[in-house]
Amino acid sequence: MKVVVVGCTHAGTFAIKQTLASHPEAEVTVYEKNDNISFLSCGIALYLGKEIKNNDPQGLFYSSPEELKSLGADVEMKHEVTEIDPNQKIVKVKDLESGSVTETPYDKLIMTTGSLPVVPPIDGIQSDKVYLCKNWHDAKKLFDEAPKVKSITVIGSGYIGAELAEAYSKQGYQVNLLDGSTRVLYKYFDKKFTDILAADYEKNGVNLELGSKVTGFEEKNGGISVLTANGDEIHSDIAILCIGFRPNTGLLKGKVDMMPNGAIITDRYMHSSNPDIFAAGDSAAVHYNPTGQNAYIPLATNAVRQGILVGENLAEDKVKYMGTQSSSGLKLYDRTYVSTGLTMAAAKDQGINARQVIVEDNYRPEFMLTTEPVLMSLVYDPSTRRILGGSLTSMYDVSQSANVLSVAIQNQNTIDDLAMVDMLFQPQFDRPFNYLNILAQAAQAQEDKSKK
Repeated sequence: MKVVVVGCTHAGTFAIKQTLASHPEAEVTVYEKNDNISFLSCGIALYLGKEIKNNDPQGLFYSSPEELKSLGADVEMKHEVTEIDPNQKIVKVKDLESGSVTETPYDKLIMTTGSLPVVPPIDGIQSDKVYLCKNWHDAKKLFDEAPKVKSITVIGSGYIGAELAEAYSKQGYQVNLLDGSTRVLYKYFDKKFTDILAADYEKNGVNLELGSKVTGFEEKNGGISVLTANGDEIHSDIAILCIGFRPNTGLLKGKVDMMPNGAIITDRYMHSSNPDIFAAGDSAAVHYNPTGQNAYIPLATNAVRQGILVGENLAEDKVKYMGTQSSSGLKLYDRTYVSTGLTMAAAKDQGINARQVIVEDNYRPEFMLTTEPVLMSLVYDPSTRRILGGSLTSMYDVSQSANVLSVAIQNQNTIDDLAMVDMLFQPQFDRPFNYLNILAQAAQAQEDKSKK
């Protein structure tokens, strides 16, 4: 069985390893147009914020061409696939160093080309003072250039932008954080949560410029000015663009079924609409359990799981994809923020019948020498009482609570299940009822009240 893998970051790396483990007889050829593989891009802010051990970024690469070769793969770096012919089952490949073009046949094709940063056609965006933040080369450029400047404008307040703004502010840079939305991290958290974060940014000197879109860039006074739709001009030494990603799937456009944004739609065994072409990671859609629909959610967690499934199911459908709740988290100014499933705003936008409770309570008894409040949200379907989403924030580490809620959504548990599920009690850790029990009990009380 001849297997061609196009692209090798999270999904590609795990697909290759699983393919070679499950199908040792397979001839696996990997084409990667960059000079590195398996870079953990979610570690960029940690690297730029100097939070990596010994300041050595090698820990952010969890595999290498040498490792994959040792496992039996033919790894061709700096080779770009320029064309895919699903009918002839052939890929055309360009050697980016020599310029030569060759053709390679395949029995199975694995599309793990990842995503590309969104770069809108804004005047001045090609300035060399406007940086991207997606891959290792982006991170290296920023790491080299940041020490030369004093002020930085971060455009986009999703996870990467939010983390970069925090990292640079903690290092003493003057930081502006811009977003067209009126709230940071608005896709992941409700206003009560983002208000806390906004206050922390301002307390740490970050200038928030929210609610106005960027209309242009102008190089001025040795730096870059960001122009906005409301007439503001925000000046800094450099700007970093973090406004989102899009699937890098142009090679298969019109050849397999895709979402409107280009994400490849797969079945439960990671086949595209062409059974011999598999897709995983940022190039693929996910099965989103809170809605039961396809969605585009480019997260490393989705990528590694999908990659493993591709390797498992390459020759025979064996292991079904469980879908995802899009669980995610981050730590900003020592405060933990985690979410899973739908926010209330997302449910409304999608016309989903949902209700929400928001509760704040201490994570352990007040008689302890210290405790910390936990702000919690639970989104659920009032007709079925099924849990659809949840989020938490606290100075206490509540990260694993998001995983509990993720399992609850995955298993279609109800607020009644969560209200009484058995959890350990010890005053060092929590109350007789864990704070997640208390959150679900608040949802029960809300439903009881609505019936009166």
